[in-house]
Amino acid sequence: MLKRDNHTEFLILAVVTSLLMLVPLLNAIGPAEGFLSVSAFQVSLYGKYLTYAVLAMSLNLLWGYTGLLCLCQSLFFALGAYMMGMYLMLMIGERGAYQSVLPDFMVFLGYQELPLHWKPFYSFWFAAGAVLWVPGLLALIFGFLAFRSRIKGVYFSILTQALTYAACLMFFRNDFTFGGNNGFTDFKDILGCDLNADATNRGLFTATVTLLVLTYLSTTFLLKSKFGKIQQAIRDSENRVRFSGYSTTSYKLAIFVFSAMLAGAAGALYVPQVGGVNPSAMEAAKSLEVVVWVAVGGRGTKWGPIIGAVLVNFLKSFTTQAFPDYWLIIMGGLFVVVVLFFPDGVTGLYRDAKAALNKRRAAASPESA
Repeated sequence: MLKRDNHTEFLILAVVTSLLMLVPLLNAIGPAEGFLSVSAFQVSLYGKYLTYAVLAMSLNLLWGYTGLLCLCQSLFFALGAYMMGMYLMLMIGERGAYQSVLPDFMVFLGYQELPLHWKPFYSFWFAAGAVLWVPGLLALIFGFLAFRSRIKGVYFSILTQALTYAACLMFFRNDFTFGGNNGFTDFKDILGCDLNADATNRGLFTATVTLLVLTYLSTTFLLKSKFGKIQQAIRDSENRVRFSGYSTTSYKLAIFVFSAMLAGAAGALYVPQVGGVNPSAMEAAKSLEVVVWVAVGGRGTKWGPIIGAVLVNFLKSFTTQAFPDYWLIIMGGLFVVVVLFFPDGVTGLYRDAKAALNKRRAAASPESA
């Protein structure tokens, strides 16, 4: 039975991946009508949704499988976006508004030369590495201090929210060398490819689908390993795991760093597809939105965060156009309804319906008579 379930799971993953890979292909074949019409804007929009799905999966590793409600995932996401954004800003060169090798905001603020910490970001590969190690290093330092002090529960959530708020205030400062309120924008190209070209959009979308699949596979592998079983045991009863001789601090720190790196990777693919990043991307409210995505989809499940992130953001796109003043109220109401009536989210509804159907079939079978 377990082997059959595994085959079904990977079959579903293969089908979903194939369907997603059709999106850039439908855009590449040229203009189409009706259902098969996929514009360059839609490719970028769907790519953004998939980066959100990876972000939700990173939170689910902490909240759904480890029992840690983290409210700073948007910070790690934004850090990844800023690291890649630094490379993209330097690639603008003299094509900016001030025709200077310095980014436009630095010229406006009176900088005479590029700050030392910016210079390594002329290399794409350094920026790609920083996308992972900068969020990972912050998570390592913060997590070590928090978990060593055995901070957990609501206190951990409050501390992570405070970390996000403090970082957001720093990035809003003009003298922090990251663009202040406006952040980074007006990107031209990546790895020599025009960011406005359809082919580049398709390549970025394909890279995002690849990251999503790798995240899903790594989550699956992790949960089936000894590490994953201890991780879930920590969620269910940390004291019992500690009394069994395991260092819960080390396990929580490792998964915290890994989830931060996943969020950073998602942010790196978000920024070239959206075309900019600013400090609002790391606001505490953004992390709360990620919590809603996971709750709606179903925390503690592998497909739940993906479904929740895509579903809620589709709803957000529609609502902000039709009822722009009511989106926050709708999102808050959605979260309340899910918590009160559907605590297991969309995937929980599917699981319950499947269980009820199997029970009905069993009761109607001749063997049960």
